[in-house]
Amino acid sequence: MNKVSRKALAGIAMASISLLVLSGCASKPGAGYTECGVSDEGSWTDKSFNESVMDGMKKAQTDFGVDLKSAESNSSSDFKPNLDAMIAAKCDIIFAVGFNLVDAVNTAAEANPTLHFVTIDGWSNGATNLKPFNYNTVESAYLAGYAAADYSTSKVIATYGGMQISAVTDFMDGYYYGAQAWAKDNGTAVKVLGWNPAKKKGDFIGGFTPNDPAGKIIAAGDLAAKADVILPVGGDQYGALSQAINEAGSSAKMVGVDKDWSLNPDYKGQILTSIMKLLGQSVYDFVKGDAVDKTAFDGAAYVGTLKNAGIGITKTDFISSALQTKLDSLKAGIIDGSINPRG
Repeated sequence: MNKVSRKALAGIAMASISLLVLSGCASKPGAGYTECGVSDEGSWTDKSFNESVMDGMKKAQTDFGVDLKSAESNSSSDFKPNLDAMIAAKCDIIFAVGFNLVDAVNTAAEANPTLHFVTIDGWSNGATNLKPFNYNTVESAYLAGYAAADYSTSKVIATYGGMQISAVTDFMDGYYYGAQAWAKDNGTAVKVLGWNPAKKKGDFIGGFTPNDPAGKIIAAGDLAAKADVILPVGGDQYGALSQAINEAGSSAKMVGVDKDWSLNPDYKGQILTSIMKLLGQSVYDFVKGDAVDKTAFDGAAYVGTLKNAGIGITKTDFISSALQTKLDSLKAGIIDGSINPRG
């Protein structure tokens, strides 16, 4: 074989390798698709609601090769311009995170009927291009309330919320009725401070600012009333609650919301369980369907339940094997409809 032939073959080989490399770069099934998100005031690193959504978006980016764009809101005045920025970026889907963006995302969806939006913990006023993601947290909160009553030695537990809206009070309802189910099963009264589901009255901070001092004041009162398990439903309120517990010299435990708070080293040994909305998984699954499986978009609400694994509670060292067996039984009862988590 002469030198020219060798060079020609080498060139062909290099061209083949280049084509393989290029085809490898473009092989991810979501290439060309853009997912976008707008946070509420909690930021993308709030260790709670927004961060869970971002985790799902990042996983979709890694696994499917989709592009990711995001805008972080520092106040409610950022909602509209941040949504406008995502619209201008020609996103295939725009996730608006949290109840506070409901009005802004509905307005954006109505003004841009050819674009697709998801409102997380919100609702649609009728726009078919806006898909609500909701979570039936009353179900998982019922399990957490049962666990809280079982763990409590004082048989006084407590809860308080950010604002009196259904996305908050669903947690509080389930927590209350789960505790009362334990009381009925064991013939021992359990007092739940901070929420009366029959009267719809309870303790609320008035917003969702992380570690709001108002929440710490409520928690201090609960601890003084001998509460030894406390559920704050307001995003990241755990720093303030942990301080209240430590300052009171209490061994009280906290119940997490939205994600697994036992993974946060700042609260090691203080989390009894967490009531999880599997937000990241919901976002990931949606992007897979939209970008990879090419599932037709519709505006029907997605509702996370125990049955479809959209919600759940975490297992910690404070949950005994006997209690876990009972919780599994309660979960099965909620799924088959034999147990009503609203009492």
